[in-house]
Amino acid sequence: MPIVTGPALLRPDPRVTLSREQLAADERQSVGGIWLTTPARALFDEVRRHGRLREAVADIEVAVAAGLLSFHDFADYVASRSPWTGIGLARDAVALAGLGCWSRPEANMALTWMLDAGLGRPLCNVPVFDLHGRLIAIVDLLDAEAGCVGEYQGAHHKGVDQHRRDVARFQALRDVGLECFEVVGGDLADVDLVAKRMHATRERSLFRPPSERLWTLDRPDWWPAWAAARCL
Repeated sequence: MPIVTGPALLRPDPRVTLSREQLAADERQSVGGIWLTTPARALFDEVRRHGRLREAVADIEVAVAAGLLSFHDFADYVASRSPWTGIGLARDAVALAGLGCWSRPEANMALTWMLDAGLGRPLCNVPVFDLHGRLIAIVDLLDAEAGCVGEYQGAHHKGVDQHRRDVARFQALRDVGLECFEVVGGDLADVDLVAKRMHATRERSLFRPPSERLWTLDRPDWWPAWAAARCL
């Protein structure tokens, strides 16, 4: 467990990692009588601790998805830091983050799309509707220009009932002209494999102009405000 002590001195303990970095008064808060760093400071420390860009981006994505803070609040926090150790990594991570991923694997899939496949910044966790305003699916990754969808399938997708729903979901997306690829847990360790799959799927995509699409990202009036906010 990392502990920021500021100028205070504590005895070393193998169960914790001690840091004597600066800790401003407004970077801590009392929760249940225990002093904790604020979400922004805790995330800042975790991003820098990894020392790896992809892990840092995933840290930001899951913290925002958990509702601990907003992406813009964290971006503002990082922008306000001056010469701190690891600040370059934090800034690079902020430049890539803000995707709207809901899990670390989704974040890694989106980063593979951008960094390894070189396919630009996708939309993540956006609702896709048919032209009658019916929700087709909230997709993990979408290249709207191509009409290409990516879905991460975790371990819970192996069950018979879930697999049946996944097959129906993919068919519904294809029925409106969206080409789909899947990524499963073990795939993410082989970025070349996943990047090739992404390129192959995008090349099969229809690239229809908005006027010819059978799907839309425009939310109907009935789409709840909380869901719309979650998908921003």
